[in-house]
Amino acid sequence: MSLVAIVGRPNVGKSTLFNRLVGGRAAIVDATAGTTRDRHYGKTDWNGREFSVIDTGGWSVGSDDVFEDDIRKQVVLAIDEADVILFMVEVGTGITDLDEAVAAQLRKSGKKVLLVVNKVDNNDQLYATHEFYAFGLGDPFPVCSMSGSGTGDLLDEVLKALPEDAKADELDDLPRITIVGRPNVGKSSLTNALLGQERNIVNPTAGTTRDSIYTRYNKFGMDFYLVDTAGMRKKGKTMDDLEFYSVMRSIRAIEASDVCVLMLDAEQGIEAQDMNIFRLVERNKKGCVIVVNKWDLIEKSNNTMKEWREFLEKKIAPWSDVPIIFTSVMNKQRIMEVLQEAMKVYDNRVRKVATSALNDYILPIIEDTPPPSIKGKYIRIKYATQLASPTPTFAFFVNLPQYIKEPYRRFLENKLRAQWDFSGVPLQIFFRQK
Repeated sequence: MSLVAIVGRPNVGKSTLFNRLVGGRAAIVDATAGTTRDRHYGKTDWNGREFSVIDTGGWSVGSDDVFEDDIRKQVVLAIDEADVILFMVEVGTGITDLDEAVAAQLRKSGKKVLLVVNKVDNNDQLYATHEFYAFGLGDPFPVCSMSGSGTGDLLDEVLKALPEDAKADELDDLPRITIVGRPNVGKSSLTNALLGQERNIVNPTAGTTRDSIYTRYNKFGMDFYLVDTAGMRKKGKTMDDLEFYSVMRSIRAIEASDVCVLMLDAEQGIEAQDMNIFRLVERNKKGCVIVVNKWDLIEKSNNTMKEWREFLEKKIAPWSDVPIIFTSVMNKQRIMEVLQEAMKVYDNRVRKVATSALNDYILPIIEDTPPPSIKGKYIRIKYATQLASPTPTFAFFVNLPQYIKEPYRRFLENKLRAQWDFSGVPLQIFFRQK
């Protein structure tokens, strides 16, 4: 999936434009970790074309902000990652030194840049946008991100500038498994252990995003694509260490996959960044297997694995039905179990439940434990069916769907999981008027 980055100095309206583009969509992720400022990621679509959007911190130099250096690094990384960059300036203040600094960075990048002049809400201000031709970045796009004025024309131009996404159908219809996680948890070691010594590997195939590479694994009765982001290996250590960079890579990799293998470091435990990536997997409705690496390096007692498992399930709740495997990649410990579990999760993700079997099972349970009545109104669920979607999605037809609360939805989800194996897969349940 293509990536569009919004960059500029502080207070020009980047976040307002971001909210205008992706506002109200469930795909927004707040990625907060360590000492860096909040970053926002989201998906939007325009005229049937979907793409990711990232909102960066404001570019500043010599300010009182202790996060200034971190934010500048993030902006540079966003520029490096993006397919199209929206360079945002403000009509009221004209061209500032900080704007010039950002423009210089963008000219060096060689990326496609669209110059967005914000807060243009009358004809006088429209005339003032001509000043910004001085950047040498092409025609300015006047917008008012608060009202949405001009954003349609801007999005039309974004679509023209985005590279054509390769069709997913060009690849064989095989599972796509991605190894994700923070830097230095052992992702490359696991990838190398899986692929480095195997001979039945087909040449890497360019995938649907600029950096995703599909490498086919067909050994030991398994046949799937391992999705890798080529850029992950090209960057220097200083960039690998940036949490921001790992999240951006994770977004692309997760979107290109069916099942994500989330690697954790047993010595460091589960950190905020791990949770950010896990929530990305959950929000994108992908399958998940959690792998705790470097298990050989920690002191263990009889209950250590059980305690770890219980701790992780609490951390990732409410979606805690996720396989957890403890490995040592360096010692080749339980590596094949990771692949076997990932393939099981893929099977769970594509599982279809016949409507008759679903209703035979779930309706007696609902009759025994109906939704609680509200304001004297009785809620009656008539029947259920599985919807056609890439991930298990169920619709329950109800007389008063607006009165069903979250605890009852979770009750039904737990009953479905108890009957059919959906381990490692997020379930969606919708209540519809009947």
